[in-house]
Amino acid sequence: MAAVIGVTGLAFEARIAADLHTQAICGGDGSTLAESLASAIAGDCCGLISFGIAGGLSPGLRAGTCIVGSTIVAETLEFPTDRHWSQALLRLIPDAIHGAIAGVPTVAAHPGAKRSLHISTGALAVDNESHVVASVAAARGLPMTAVRVIMDPVTRELPAAALAAVRANGTIDLAALIHAIMREPRELPMVLRTAVDTLVGFAALLRCRQLLGLGLALPSLQACGPEPSSSIEPPVYGSDGRYLAHVADAAAVNRRTARIEHRGPRSSRTQGHSS
Repeated sequence: MAAVIGVTGLAFEARIAADLHTQAICGGDGSTLAESLASAIAGDCCGLISFGIAGGLSPGLRAGTCIVGSTIVAETLEFPTDRHWSQALLRLIPDAIHGAIAGVPTVAAHPGAKRSLHISTGALAVDNESHVVASVAAARGLPMTAVRVIMDPVTRELPAAALAAVRANGTIDLAALIHAIMREPRELPMVLRTAVDTLVGFAALLRCRQLLGLGLALPSLQACGPEPSSSIEPPVYGSDGRYLAHVADAAAVNRRTARIEHRGPRSSRTQGHSS
């Protein structure tokens, strides 16, 4: 069995997370996640990690921002992440932000819901798996942490068409997406904006995965073997790497556009930059 169990919400995230030392579990709609985790944990499981994309809760966090969890907040409960593992992640992902992540059973799709969640929890990001992973880890006495990349910022609403395209097993149903857009064509601009955010988020997630190496940087695992090489490539799925190249290109275009919009016209340079 793998030493690390990585838990994701989407099947594509699980394919990114898995490696020689990491067994990836896709939570999908979350209905059987706790049971799947319980059956996957064996005697040689050394840690659990929540890994994937997330919704932004804190103002100013753009798509592609990486959050390393300091605490997992679930309603009235708080689960601190493993300090040594989280610090290792922060060292390997130099631009990551350390902060609380909220876990909720349903998708926070609307900006108002995200703002309310930020006010009530202080969390920077939200997903649908971290609270389950943290609860299981606490019950089993296992180290746990989380790496989540912002896909939809707090100001962005997730269209119903995009949510309807996610199957219960975490895979994407493109036919359902097309049919939903045909029923509500007014959602098309929002779907396209979400698609760009998704590309940026996955490009950042792939970069994080490459930086973390085998076993997702679990300290006890690294101490037992050679230091993972920084040249390890993230897994590429499909017949070639063109899809990931498109992801990277889209992310680069989006970052350049954001910088141009942020700077404004040349005459306003003296106004300075905001973070």
